[in-house]
Amino acid sequence: MRPSLKPFQFSINECWTWEERCNIAEDYKRVYLPVTYSVVFVLGLPLNALVLWLSWCRTKRWTCSTIYLSNLMVADLLYIASLPFLIINYSLADQWPFGELLCRLVRFLFYTNLYGSVLLLTCISVHRFLGVCYPIRSLAYRTRRLARIGSAATWALVVLQVLPTLVFSETGSSDGQTVCYDLSSPENFGRFFVYGMVLTFSGFAVPSLVILLCYSLMVKSLARREEAGAGVGTAARAKSIRTILLVCGLFTLCFGPFHVTRSVYFFIRLQAVQNCPLLTAVSAAYKVWRPLVSLNSCLNPVLFFLSGGSNRLSARRGRMRHGQPGQCPEKSNQDDERPGARETSKDFWLAKITDHSGRTKENSGQSLGEG
Repeated sequence: MRPSLKPFQFSINECWTWEERCNIAEDYKRVYLPVTYSVVFVLGLPLNALVLWLSWCRTKRWTCSTIYLSNLMVADLLYIASLPFLIINYSLADQWPFGELLCRLVRFLFYTNLYGSVLLLTCISVHRFLGVCYPIRSLAYRTRRLARIGSAATWALVVLQVLPTLVFSETGSSDGQTVCYDLSSPENFGRFFVYGMVLTFSGFAVPSLVILLCYSLMVKSLARREEAGAGVGTAARAKSIRTILLVCGLFTLCFGPFHVTRSVYFFIRLQAVQNCPLLTAVSAAYKVWRPLVSLNSCLNPVLFFLSGGSNRLSARRGRMRHGQPGQCPEKSNQDDERPGARETSKDFWLAKITDHSGRTKENSGQSLGEG
């Protein structure tokens, strides 16, 4: 009679040994991962560089949106710069030829981009929520100074959150070749599991709830204005609502499946579940979604262009007014911190939400929600 298999009767090291016994074939990684990362690199590098250039050289006075946008593009570019190492690594069937330091740095940049993007998008959603739902009362809180402080605090928090990856990520030996562990070495997986779940909660779950709550309240506010507007700006508000739903959908698609599959993968490995088909399926799902989360590096600038078409026109006018193409105009020395100071460029992602609502601040000509 075959003995029963209990999921908790093995240690962490035995858990990893059991995974090896399953003989999980990962030949797909040699083609799928290099191709996916190459697409992200080829598209993401010029798109993010272009948006960063437009923000830096074609916006004379920086706004809150410009500040958040620039930080988001910097996070994307730092990660994209590390992709050639991963492309070569997976093309060589997981063989890592670049040494211990680059192994740790590449993994660190991945998680820095991932959770930096989530937190910066959270800042943007809160900023837009205040502008749409509390346009007058929030004027004092929507200034460039606070946007700079918020961006700096976001970077500090992200670095503190992902700093342990510099310890857990390391090189090791597997099947006679040097590998760069994505998570941790087998003997440290128990400690990494605790850290990984805390990071998922603080870096993804909580910010996601904030983002979805902000956008839900914005949709509710815009829908209420549409009902009371007697047709004024109805089409524009409907377009704003569609934009919000698109942003939420893309955010969920990029970040949700990765964190769900990774969490399930963690639990199965920790508990040493001796079910090879289950372990194979979960492992494949996690490793398929892992590079797809990098697509946010391409979608961030694409959404910027989709929602800020007038920015491109402003850029063309700026080239004629401020000098030759490729030459940055002189930045305004005036750091206007007046509450509600008007933005000179469209807000990132949700650029036209407030303008679409058809409401303006009386006696000032300033669009509500801008700042």
